[in-house]
Amino acid sequence: MKLKDTGRTAQEIKDLVSKYMIETYERFDFIAETAEGMYLYDEKGTPYLDFYAGIAVNSAGNRNPKVVAAVKDQVDDIMHTFNYPYTIPQALLAEKVCTTIGMDKIYFQNSGTEANEAMIKMARKYGVEKYGPHKYNIVTAKMGFHGRTFGSMSATGQPDNACQIGFGDMTPGFTYADYNDLESFRNACTENTIAIMVEPVQGEGGVHPATPEFLCGLRKLCDEKGMLLLLDEVQTGWCRTGRVMSYMHYGIKPDIVSMAKALGGGMPIGAICATTEVAKAFTAGSHGTTFGGHPVSAAAALAEIDELLSRDLAGNAQKMGDYFSAKLETLPHVKEVRHQGCLIGVEFDGFATATDIKHKCLEKHLLVTAIGANVVRMVPPLILTQDDCDKAYAILKEAVEELSK
Repeated sequence: MKLKDTGRTAQEIKDLVSKYMIETYERFDFIAETAEGMYLYDEKGTPYLDFYAGIAVNSAGNRNPKVVAAVKDQVDDIMHTFNYPYTIPQALLAEKVCTTIGMDKIYFQNSGTEANEAMIKMARKYGVEKYGPHKYNIVTAKMGFHGRTFGSMSATGQPDNACQIGFGDMTPGFTYADYNDLESFRNACTENTIAIMVEPVQGEGGVHPATPEFLCGLRKLCDEKGMLLLLDEVQTGWCRTGRVMSYMHYGIKPDIVSMAKALGGGMPIGAICATTEVAKAFTAGSHGTTFGGHPVSAAAALAEIDELLSRDLAGNAQKMGDYFSAKLETLPHVKEVRHQGCLIGVEFDGFATATDIKHKCLEKHLLVTAIGANVVRMVPPLILTQDDCDKAYAILKEAVEELSK
């Protein structure tokens, strides 16, 4: 939809949002009207270099032509039905996901938070049914982030985060341990612990990749104690980190893994994959969804996965992530650059806030975001080139230098 076709002005559109919408996010002062490849365009056609990809969603590029074509084709066949009939895109996507990442079963959802909620429910039900009524505790990481529904926000080890404030008691059954500290997790486990749940890279926590010793150690700990390893790959999954799934860097497999974001290429979809044994915990009535595995979203996901794999965008993510991160280390006031593939966090020394840097980049038509006080996070489309990295670096450098004056 184009602004010129609405009969409204840009300010009137913004005023409608202010009047009618419940706002929980900061708004940038521009209308994202069109998009293509590495760029978003406002209603005037002004290009914005997109190093945020709709929050790690548009990995094969904004409005990828093959994804767009798949959506248009599917809309002409069937848009939605209820859960009982088979649908072709859903079945083909189930096969594609499971065979690509080496998992047995898949359950479709609509978002990353829903996927994590399903993962938590599956693990708890598996523990209670196999071991008894008290075997449902899950150990998660401090400074992790898993979503904003009650189960997922209770799993989030950030008691001062706005997602937990003002809602009363969190859902019981969660214990928190220090990320990248195997002994902290070992000590947090009790006889009632059924699972350990972590992100392979803490995204909202500041972009902290798991060390091999930590993640491989968690897998071994779970095997020793008969517990499940749950991996939240909502942000890291589908080529973002330089492998199809981040856990592939570590040579391990989870018992359940969640995914969303890049899976749909811009269409809403989420999923969990599980081993055959653990998946048996979900029986009729134990979980459900009206829109999960929606035919149009599933068709988009098939096209997106084909683009990611056929173009080796995981390989490009690794190459460009290494190149860009090395350049970023030369920026003034940088304390540390952390990355896995093209999930990149730049921690500054506090000369200005990360939000100030984000806003200065916006003025110069580069889209990035801020985490906490000092970290700028970037998750660009995985089609990026060295030229895109150089342009983003130049804008960041200008922003930092101007704020340093």
